[in-house]
Amino acid sequence: MEGSRRVRLPLLLAGIGLVLIGLLAGILVMLVVMNDRLPEPARPAVVERVELGSRSPGARYLPADSSAPVVAADARTLNRLFKEVARRVTPAVVYIQVEAREDGSERWFHNFDERFGRRSPRQSVGSGVIISPQGYVVTNNHVVSGADRITVTLSDKRQYEATIVGTDPNTDLAVLQIDPGSSELPVIALGNSDEVEVGEWVLAVGNPFRLTSTVTAGIISALGRQVNIIEDSFGIEDFIQTDAAINPGNSGGALVNLAGELVGISTAIATESGSYEGYGFAVPVNLVERVVSDLIAFGEVQRGYLGVEISPVDARRARALGMEHIQGVFLSRVWRGLAADRAGLRTGDVVLSIDGHEVNAPNELQSAVARRRPGDRLDIVVWRNGTRARFNVELLGRDDPVFENWVSELERQSVPPELAPAPPPGETQHEVTELAPWGLGVRELGARERYVFNVEDGLYLAYVTHGSVAAAAGLPRDVVLLDVDDRPVASVAEAREAFAQAAERGEPVLLRVLRRDGVTAFFELDVPEGH
Repeated sequence: MEGSRRVRLPLLLAGIGLVLIGLLAGILVMLVVMNDRLPEPARPAVVERVELGSRSPGARYLPADSSAPVVAADARTLNRLFKEVARRVTPAVVYIQVEAREDGSERWFHNFDERFGRRSPRQSVGSGVIISPQGYVVTNNHVVSGADRITVTLSDKRQYEATIVGTDPNTDLAVLQIDPGSSELPVIALGNSDEVEVGEWVLAVGNPFRLTSTVTAGIISALGRQVNIIEDSFGIEDFIQTDAAINPGNSGGALVNLAGELVGISTAIATESGSYEGYGFAVPVNLVERVVSDLIAFGEVQRGYLGVEISPVDARRARALGMEHIQGVFLSRVWRGLAADRAGLRTGDVVLSIDGHEVNAPNELQSAVARRRPGDRLDIVVWRNGTRARFNVELLGRDDPVFENWVSELERQSVPPELAPAPPPGETQHEVTELAPWGLGVRELGARERYVFNVEDGLYLAYVTHGSVAAAAGLPRDVVLLDVDDRPVASVAEAREAFAQAAERGEPVLLRVLRRDGVTAFFELDVPEGH
């Protein structure tokens, strides 16, 4: 009897334990369910929220991070996939007709084509993509710039008059709106351009040469391209490059992946003939979504600024800074009083990452900042004096009083020779000599410069020509040029010889300059075309 009690006691205790575990599990499930049903705290609505894009129609054909072995698809399967994506996307891409003033939309195309040796005729048509049921259409700024009247035609021949909601020349984007009344509009699904990879299949949908609803196929050829077509001090170029055929009239059209998701807005082509030659460029959809949301909500982009001038890091600059690898973006100037300066960043720092993402080209840094708003904070890691340092930077907006001073100073950096500052009374100033191919105006140092900069040798940089290779490198005026490719220069003749030798080599030239604050900075200039 005693033995049976000893057996039953552990069984009884085990049973009680299981009951308790069941009760606890039940309580936890109830808490989770109740928590899910609790309403989230209400947030003050500043503007009416507009949902951009339709629901994603499905998963990617080949996930970017898939560890599964790649299985070759037969031609019939791929053909069916292309047809399905084209059928789904084409209705959301519209044909845009623009009646513009003579100084309007064609100017951008002329400037772009002149870079490749040809002046194209006036462009009066383009493409756009419907991104919301409320009738919002995204296109390129250059398509509608200067427009007096805009007509939007859908693939099913419905036609609407459109109004401009807002434009952003810095990214060459614009938002239009049409009034569909009670009719439903086809809305494109938005993808994630950060997940796009080189080699991925894409389709371009647009209206080249007035051939409406044209679909072409290709792959992603490259990412993060900068092709210098946006002529603005704050221009942002972080293009997706594709070999899908893009021609005049495709501008503002859709670049989509094989899930039928928008990954970019077709913007430009690199060509010498004026037509497709294998290189097309699109604004990434993640940047498009950021810009479009602000244009709809505010009529303009609420953009945050660091307040820096930047340039690439090459092998020579990396060695000079004691870096083990060629990486990051060089801060050739940190403007006093702006966001970067307030956070502790300094001229000569190399930005390695922003919010944990590496940046290795100036346009990558620009794009990372362009996606943020004034007041947002960035976690920035830099290389300084042989070590890494971390800074928390709060971006400033255009309403900050220091911003206006910054813009004014940027505009003053390009000063023609006849407007260069006059010498102080009693001092003879040397004549300014223009190194024309490079865009520099230099003169020998006077007593004033030697005193202000606390230097004996070098050349005073009086002006930098707008649009020159020097301006593209971010080289400022009002500095002392010390070295050209590690070769000291103390006269105009020495500078001419040093630049001429660099042109003969056909390699970029590295300049070392001295600022008024005593900081030494480096700038790399590309060899001008034709030299």
